[in-house]
Amino acid sequence: AKEPNGKAVIMCPGGGLTKVAMGHEGHDMAPWFNEQGITFAILKYRMPNGNRKSLLEDIQQSIRVMRCLSGEYGFKELGVMGASIGGYIAASAAVFQKADTRPDFQILFYPVISMKQEYTHIPSRTQILGERPGYKEEDDFSLEFHVRDKVPRAFIVAASDDKAVSPINSTLYYDALSRHGVPASLHIYPEGGHSFAFRDSFPYKNLLQEELKTWLNQPCLTV
Repeated sequence: AKEPNGKAVIMCPGGGLTKVAMGHEGHDMAPWFNEQGITFAILKYRMPNGNRKSLLEDIQQSIRVMRCLSGEYGFKELGVMGASIGGYIAASAAVFQKADTRPDFQILFYPVISMKQEYTHIPSRTQILGERPGYKEEDDFSLEFHVRDKVPRAFIVAASDDKAVSPINSTLYYDALSRHGVPASLHIYPEGGHSFAFRDSFPYKNLLQEELKTWLNQPCLTV
């Protein structure tokens, strides 16, 4: 950002764990954040390939790296952001935080949250947990069961007609955050499907950007 406002974001694009959608869920979103004075980094994470910890390890390490660069880029608050399975990666950093990897806020676009059969994105779950995970494995990797009071504030957006990742993922996470007193802003639009990001074809693009801008300008609340 040319005129830093003290905030930075690490973006985790989607891609169903077959690719990292660096375009419309990465580079294409950067100019808008830069206009707000926000430093925007994009995480090109590894595919799990049977390593269930790799996604969390990658986002946690990126938080450490970015914190080391905070002086150079002029930010104090560092948030995580993700779209689709990237939303799962970002939210994992917020939920399974360590002392040196806690983000200050989280922004989730149509995220995968649950690994439960009825809600999850099955291809992504298969990449992480294999073909037939047990109930305990599902629960262990379903983020809605692991929210605690210290999870950072959240902005969550989805579309009601999303056929790829059920918006119930977003409502489950919002409910869990609310139960633990974590400030959360949930925006479910009537239409838009999946993977809309900041595309001009998304009918609520301008409204989404205004609501996100307002939310980002609020001071981070320590919970």
